[in-house]
Amino acid sequence: MEHPGPPRFVAVGDAVELAPRDPDPAATYEWRIRAAPLNSTVELDPDSAVVEFVPDAPGTYEIELDAPDRTHRLTIRAFPGELAPTARAGGASGASGISGFQSGSARSPGGSGGVSGSGSGTHSEGGGGGRPRVQLHGAVEGSDLVVRADPQPHPDSDTDRDDVVVEFLVDDRDDVDESDVAVDGWELRIPTSAVGDRVRVHAVAVADSYSVPDTIEFAREAVPDGGDGRVVTIGSEGSGTEAGTEAGSADADRTADRDRTPDGGRAGDDSRDDPETEAFEIVRPNDPPAWATEVTLYEIYVRGFAGPPEEQDADTVFDALAERLDYLDDLGVDCLWLTPVLQNDHAPHGYNITDFFSIAEDLGDREDYERFVEAAHDRGMKVLFDLVMNHSARDHPFFQDAYGNPDSEYYDWYDWQDSGEPETYFEWEYIANWNFSNLKVRRHLLDAVDTWSEIADGFRCDMAWAVPDSFWRELRDRVKARDRDFLLLDETIPYIADFHDGMFDMHFDTTLYFTLRQVGRGDEPADAILDAIDQRAAVGFPPHAAFMLYIENHDETRYVVECGDDAALAAAGALVTLPGVPMLYGGQELGQRGRRDALAWDQAREEFREHYDRLLDVREAVDPLGYAGDLRRIDYDADTDRAVAFERSLDGEAYVCVLNFGESTATVTLDGLEVDPTDVVSGASLATAEGLAVDDVAVFPVV
Repeated sequence: MEHPGPPRFVAVGDAVELAPRDPDPAATYEWRIRAAPLNSTVELDPDSAVVEFVPDAPGTYEIELDAPDRTHRLTIRAFPGELAPTARAGGASGASGISGFQSGSARSPGGSGGVSGSGSGTHSEGGGGGRPRVQLHGAVEGSDLVVRADPQPHPDSDTDRDDVVVEFLVDDRDDVDESDVAVDGWELRIPTSAVGDRVRVHAVAVADSYSVPDTIEFAREAVPDGGDGRVVTIGSEGSGTEAGTEAGSADADRTADRDRTPDGGRAGDDSRDDPETEAFEIVRPNDPPAWATEVTLYEIYVRGFAGPPEEQDADTVFDALAERLDYLDDLGVDCLWLTPVLQNDHAPHGYNITDFFSIAEDLGDREDYERFVEAAHDRGMKVLFDLVMNHSARDHPFFQDAYGNPDSEYYDWYDWQDSGEPETYFEWEYIANWNFSNLKVRRHLLDAVDTWSEIADGFRCDMAWAVPDSFWRELRDRVKARDRDFLLLDETIPYIADFHDGMFDMHFDTTLYFTLRQVGRGDEPADAILDAIDQRAAVGFPPHAAFMLYIENHDETRYVVECGDDAALAAAGALVTLPGVPMLYGGQELGQRGRRDALAWDQAREEFREHYDRLLDVREAVDPLGYAGDLRRIDYDADTDRAVAFERSLDGEAYVCVLNFGESTATVTLDGLEVDPTDVVSGASLATAEGLAVDDVAVFPVV
């Protein structure tokens, strides 16, 4: 699996980090440029296993990697520099510059977000209209595999959709002859006879700049001789209607996953030699796992959630956490994110890790952790492992051996400043950044990934912006080979659209977070939250990207402390009525005021708990409020700018949602829409002679 991964789309001047996958640190790797545009003079360091490639001319480059198993080839398509989108992911470290908290769970550099996501790269520097978007759809038609692109220009662009160009690349790992690939505008065709076990097709839309790529995968399947020749489809292609054939069942999905190799291929698949009817599974690998779009997430700060230690009777912290699972189940939570549980330097947040393979002694041991995960699974809950890949603690034995000792075998495991101090971010004094150019570091961290992905259902990826793209891409293929439904959630502030290109399934909606804070303080009108939702498309996220909605976490002041009770009740409504996956931070539903204090269970504010109970019940019952529901701006009048109204709809069913962040009741009238004035949250009619009277959040059926 030492192939460096999928083909890449970049712009002239952009840095792309290239690294062998599943590396053997003792092996020799050599890079070279096999083909390049005529006016290119770029070269690669032949003595480095991990190299930085910076194209110096537009066109197509073919890169070769000599590895112990064989020579691998990688295609890189470089666009002119003026087509480069802003705020894209960097090749080596993501992005670079602001402040964060000591925990190591922090904002990335580049801006703070805002009403319309300032700092998030709304527009391209080169084209004036910003990034287009693209979504690919796959089908099997007769003896052809067909990929059709659905490109969309940037919302602010003057470019007509018909003028958007789509460029395709077939994955170098899949050994398909270029002469067998036919492209006609937005459509690509490959004869099934030209494909081995599978083929992956990648594409971007090109207009004022180029889009985040999307991918379609065709994997060869076999059904018993005399079968129906069905096409098994996965993800958003799951209906099978494009191929005009029958969709696969959940059992077929699991069977398809069973024998994948770490690179996503099939181990020992000789189905083409069997007397069976051939079929193809169609996969959209950039779609989030279906389960992840339907959950309510809940962050557990592990050393405070169960309450003060002196009040706990459990043998371990994990046992104490397990005792609260029934409470969380009753609340409506079905996915848990635990802050780091690995051995650390005793900072209570756990992000300064000293052993990436051992559970922290003060929490329990691996058996205790596995028992907690099993207890969550018994209640239908998923568990996310907080994955910290950017750094180790300075108390880590490797760093202790390396510090001030250039002769240490671990010295090159870390990035160092000229002063002899380790590289870090935000002048944090307790962590040190790994050196991802060292294959031993990558091997060590990948082994840790393998260890914990066997237990958890997904990773919440800490400081995702500070880890090389090449590492995340490899990690994704690695965990998805074991379990296609494994979730990868990135913490990147501000968010980066390119992180949806073969790296992450779901993203912190940092723009909405900052906007909800501004609205809650009264610094912006309530309708700014709709601008924040629009910002997702404005920065180039594809339509299949998923977002986690939150108003607080362990790094932030509690929303109720900064914005007050009234705004906090409305913000809770925003989490369940806006498009995305809601996340609660432990104690948020109790009116907790301390950011990392032990939860004061005995002082819980019942009005907050009851409010969240009602809201989560409504989200569960009202399908248009879910992931698949559309959001539409509507015409309305309100007697305060602290209130906003919008519509959510799905399959002909529509609801109007009203949020009021102010201290006084807001009166809202709707223009051109008739609703049942009975609020489905409270069950009461909110009709008055002047309009709909909303205290914090209300949801009305459209009639």
